[in-house]
Amino acid sequence: MSSSRSDVSFSSGTMMMNRRQMLVGGGLVVAGAGGAAALDASRTGSMADYTAAVAAERAPLGDRAGLLDLVRYAALAPSGHNVQPWRFQLDPHRIGIRPDYSRRTPAVDPDDHHLFVSLGCALENLVLAAAARGRGGAVWSDLAGSGQILLEFAPGRPESSPLFEAIPRRQSTRAEYDGHPAAVSDLKALEVAAEVRGVDVIIATARAQIESVLDLVVAGNRAQMADRAFLRELRGWLRFNPRSALASGDGLFSVLSGNPIAPTWLGRLMFDLAFRVDAENDKYARQLRSSAGIAIFVARGATRESWVQAGRACQRFALQATALGMKCAFVNQPVEVPALRGELARWAGLPDRRPDIVMRFGHGSAMPFSARRPVSAIVSGAASL
Repeated sequence: MSSSRSDVSFSSGTMMMNRRQMLVGGGLVVAGAGGAAALDASRTGSMADYTAAVAAERAPLGDRAGLLDLVRYAALAPSGHNVQPWRFQLDPHRIGIRPDYSRRTPAVDPDDHHLFVSLGCALENLVLAAAARGRGGAVWSDLAGSGQILLEFAPGRPESSPLFEAIPRRQSTRAEYDGHPAAVSDLKALEVAAEVRGVDVIIATARAQIESVLDLVVAGNRAQMADRAFLRELRGWLRFNPRSALASGDGLFSVLSGNPIAPTWLGRLMFDLAFRVDAENDKYARQLRSSAGIAIFVARGATRESWVQAGRACQRFALQATALGMKCAFVNQPVEVPALRGELARWAGLPDRRPDIVMRFGHGSAMPFSARRPVSAIVSGAASL
């Protein structure tokens, strides 16, 4: 699931074009197509409109929040390529979450591992938000059958928490961090937050450990970028301007990776011309070396239930990092490329298991947030509640 540059989470080969290549190459193409008019905001939309729309999606949850508000908070979870592969079913006593298989990413996630991890992230947001508004309860699932997860409400007192408060501020920040180490107390808080039944988390902060994981990230990135199906799939989820990002409400907005706004036709052309393995590997090296540490999440099984639990653990970790003023991002190449999973598992000291998630963390600057689809597009049932 590495996808976002600033909150679009999981699939790992997310685009990071070379800025100079984009501007120089783009300038040549634009000049031949009518000059600056091709970059006019009337065609691409404005970042001001984009920022306002995304801020509304992340508005604080009111004291009288209804079920639609809880779904809005749940959907602020990360997902591979920011595809948001979920559907919510509402009635007065429960909220159900189902996988939306129409939003699969089979090239990077052929067995839907990341899809169910994403459902776990959304479930954790939902549980925290429901508890904060006095609707806590029990979680039930039929993942082997229907694939559905249910949160059955139980009336009670509101139970807020720093993790709940962090939900609208969490993002997958795909940028370089400041290189400073994390405080011992913060590392302990991250470890405690990620304690979820059936999941182990390995937190590594030594430079040698980070370099070892970086070697696997680079190897995985090289393998993915040699895969034409992976590149086609990634390209299909890219959004190159505010208008496109808001119209779809999903995908990877390239501006959140530090790239300039471009018309869709130009962005696609420059992706084909400028997306190169050496530049991507150099970028990942800078990003990991600037991080305070790496967390690897390993469930004790390889089932849908296990993957959902891994999603809940990594979401709690990310929310705790946010509450502590830290940033985090997914670097999942070593779990997305099957040939590398065994080596990562041995490195983590769990050779008989399948690693689920790799996340880097540290202190850094905030980036713009990614967009979400309207709640009306992802719910069914008692939508007025």
